[in-house]
Amino acid sequence: MAAEVVERAPVARPSAGRHTVALFASELHLVFGRARTWVLLAVLAAVPILIGVAIKLSGSSGDAEGFLGQVAGNGFFLVVASLALSLPFFLPTAVTVISGESLAGEASLGTLRNLITAPAGRSRLLAAKMVALAVFCLAATMTIWVSGLIVGIVLFPVGDVVLLSGTTVSLADGLFRALGIALLIATSLLGLAGIGLFVSSLTSTPLAAMAATFCTFIVFGILGAIPQIHVIHPWLLMYGWTSFADLLRDPPYWHEIGRNLLMQGAYLAVFYAAAWARLTSRDVNG
Repeated sequence: MAAEVVERAPVARPSAGRHTVALFASELHLVFGRARTWVLLAVLAAVPILIGVAIKLSGSSGDAEGFLGQVAGNGFFLVVASLALSLPFFLPTAVTVISGESLAGEASLGTLRNLITAPAGRSRLLAAKMVALAVFCLAATMTIWVSGLIVGIVLFPVGDVVLLSGTTVSLADGLFRALGIALLIATSLLGLAGIGLFVSSLTSTPLAAMAATFCTFIVFGILGAIPQIHVIHPWLLMYGWTSFADLLRDPPYWHEIGRNLLMQGAYLAVFYAAAWARLTSRDVNG
């Protein structure tokens, strides 16, 4: 998969502050200016459509359990079900593609060499890359959220929401909680984005960076599925991803949510630091 040629937005240099803002804007333009990014977002937007149409045509949610089993009765749950079903594969795949290409794509096109000629600018460049990845993670989850809400309203009745704890809340309260779920899932993807950024700093081949990042994700999944090594499970990247469901309790269970956020922060800090060490020591010709 060759890197797409996207013209980088010009970066003005009148002052350090303006240069930093322009650099961040340039990175957002680079990420969201690629056709590949919009294809990924379109695929994510299609997930709620496929789920909603399938349930509508079948006439009910059948014997489905969890959030999926409640979609036919309340379209609100299509938002949560779509996010939950996208989390194990679709969202991580999208993140590995974008993060794996972040630095490797520039290296393959020869533009990274120009960007890292000034050592003082390398840290800002890496920070801009990471912010752009964080924005993409949020855009990905919100794409599913908006698509799920629209499809849920169009295809199913929508009303008060019965939480996992049995408490009934208003639709507005439910949507606010669902928005929190989208934000939490976006944050949960930052650890994987950090891994992808680090891997991308090691190579000038975007496809290799994407594949290596995705393989790392698969390895974490395999380790998490082996009960004999359960002692390390709480330290794996995806262990706390499902804690988003605790926002649909009254009151929410914050313990696992907080632990997941701390875990993602730790992964992000370690791999971002590794990417920074690699980029700041990288040869201009490398």
